[in-house]
Amino acid sequence: MKNVLRNALLAVAALAAMGLASLRAEAAEEYIIRVAFIGAESHGSYITLNEKFKKDVEERTGGRVKIEIYPNAQLGSDRQAIEGISIGTIEMAVVGGSSLLTLDDRMTIMDLPFIFKTREAAHKAYDEFLTDEFNKYLEPHDILILFSGELGYRHITNNKAPIKAPSDLKGLKIRTMENPLHVETFRLLGASPTPVAFSELYTALQQGTVDAQENPIGVIVTSRLFEVQKYTSLTGHIYTTAPFIISKSYWEKLPEDIRKTISDILAETKTYQRDIIEKQNSEFIGELEKAGVIINDLSPEEKQVFIDLCKPVYDSFIDKHGDELIKRTIAIQ
Repeated sequence: MKNVLRNALLAVAALAAMGLASLRAEAAEEYIIRVAFIGAESHGSYITLNEKFKKDVEERTGGRVKIEIYPNAQLGSDRQAIEGISIGTIEMAVVGGSSLLTLDDRMTIMDLPFIFKTREAAHKAYDEFLTDEFNKYLEPHDILILFSGELGYRHITNNKAPIKAPSDLKGLKIRTMENPLHVETFRLLGASPTPVAFSELYTALQQGTVDAQENPIGVIVTSRLFEVQKYTSLTGHIYTTAPFIISKSYWEKLPEDIRKTISDILAETKTYQRDIIEKQNSEFIGELEKAGVIINDLSPEEKQVFIDLCKPVYDSFIDKHGDELIKRTIAIQ
């Protein structure tokens, strides 16, 4: 009997030792998260990644997680980063939300022109239901949106004249993303949309391959596009997010305590990122003016003319996907 008891105690001790060794091994294991970002180090999203996300994650996980950030498209375009996450060659990226649209046509709701009257309304819609809805669509691609950050409203720059009415866009060669919804929007407005890769945009503007482009103010300034553009018109035609995305399978393989720590940090990071983008966008308007760029805003009446011309884009979305999500998005405002 004594031998049986002794053997049982030894077995329990051995199992406990094995469990302790396993816990120690897990605690000692280091996780590396490579983050792709197409923009420059001066952009608010990079500053957020470097000064907030990386700093807090590495400190609060005791060095168990290392964050490696690759700005300036070092790991490729947004589309290449998204593909890298899907196939497991990159863990994480911060991309322009529009780059995700090719993965599921239902996500084009995010780029419907003039759907968000204010950035606060956009934040509310994304935080309350749109991000969760999009994550359902992205699951087959092994992509998880950790949160929907901000790029801001897109505005038009060009070298011809201020844009005050759709007639000012007639025949204008404007660079758009390789995005059917963006292309169709500018066709409706009378422009001549020309998809160009972002990495080639500065040169295309400089050489006159295109006359105009449209981007959030932060992108226009940090990528120095204003150096080859004379006019900036604050059309605010599309509100653009900056989703912080990660490989869903990689995320789920992280130890539970690390996921909990990172989740807590992400809640803080979202507020930090949105605040710094808003601050930068306000300051960047002044920088454009100092650089000699001619800036014009649109009155509500002028903007309404653009809104009315874009109605067929909404009709097309509703024909394909119904109006439930559009109604919910508009109602939240």
